[in-house]
Amino acid sequence: MRAGVVIFPGSNCDRDCVHVLRGVLGQDVAEVWHGETALEGLDAVILPGGFAYGDYLRAGAVAATSPIMPAVRAFAQAGGPVLGICNGFQVLLEAGLLPGAMLRNHVQKFQCRPVHIRVESTRTPFTRALREGQVLRLPIAHGEGNYYAPPALLATIQDSEQVVFRYCAPDGRVVPEANPNGSLNNIAGVCSPGGNVLGLMPHPERASEAILGSEDGRLIFESLIAFVESRRPVPVG
Repeated sequence: MRAGVVIFPGSNCDRDCVHVLRGVLGQDVAEVWHGETALEGLDAVILPGGFAYGDYLRAGAVAATSPIMPAVRAFAQAGGPVLGICNGFQVLLEAGLLPGAMLRNHVQKFQCRPVHIRVESTRTPFTRALREGQVLRLPIAHGEGNYYAPPALLATIQDSEQVVFRYCAPDGRVVPEANPNGSLNNIAGVCSPGGNVLGLMPHPERASEAILGSEDGRLIFESLIAFVESRRPVPVG
């Protein structure tokens, strides 16, 4: 698999994503500067966490207008898998590639700690190797992770199975006290109607090696690799 990691001014998790994909999982990685305008020869695109453009105006708002974003949009519209992590999720929301919006955390404080999330859908390239109800332990680090959608849109998102992850207790129960930021219905990640674009607030790249206390995040990247490999034609002869 050849994955592109998009780097905006202020990204600070791009090196983590590159390390996991290249150093841990042995994949080919292209580091894509935000000023580029094409995404050629890539099997997947990742928008990492950080504070793109300092998160001026709103988190992800300026990055959504970067020169690279039309190419990201075209890649997604063609069915290519796109993953937005934390700030990358915010960028995808601001760019209109995912539904809903992010508000300030309900406690009005930056949250940085491990959380548990439950897999709600396995129809995305990033969760196809997981199972519904599976609980992952991943870290969060955000000040604007309070997912919001108007009632009608929220109903559509839920009815069309676009909720991919929910914050939960370690035993998988979706309860208010497991919600670190006030997100509606404990939503931690959503996908596009086609399932190929996914955004989540927790950081899988920070939980992909045992030395970091959890390898659960690695499962998301391994699922993506398996998806890409399954799409490639089998050589004949």
